[in-house]
Amino acid sequence: MICALALTLAMPLRTYLTQRAEADRLASEQVALEQQLDQLRRQKEQIEDPAWIATQGRERLGLVRPGETPYKVQLPGDWQPPKKDAPPPPPSTGAWHSDLWQRLTEPAPVAEAETETPPEAPVVPAPAPEEPGVPTG
Repeated sequence: MICALALTLAMPLRTYLTQRAEADRLASEQVALEQQLDQLRRQKEQIEDPAWIATQGRERLGLVRPGETPYKVQLPGDWQPPKKDAPPPPPSTGAWHSDLWQRLTEPAPVAEAETETPPEAPVVPAPAPEEPGVPTG
């Protein structure tokens, strides 16, 4: 009798526990999605703010208001030589398809190696001489 009762209750109990675990997982997922939604709403409000837009234009694009003088500070040691622009392509000599075929079949010209001066090594003072009578090691 006990075995029959245990077998009768086993399947519904297993289903109940599975559904309970699924409900808990969905509840925690809903909380996470609500937090993400709140964060996106705050971000939307920030993006729609004209002051934030002006700040981003200044920082990212380097925009200035009319009448302002822009300055760009260059720190010592931060200087880099300007990069050389690629030479312009040779003028077209014929039909587009012949120019395309010529560019595909000819190897690309090898760019000259840029000669940059290596940065100067920092000056390190020589170690002080040891005092006489001091044990070493």
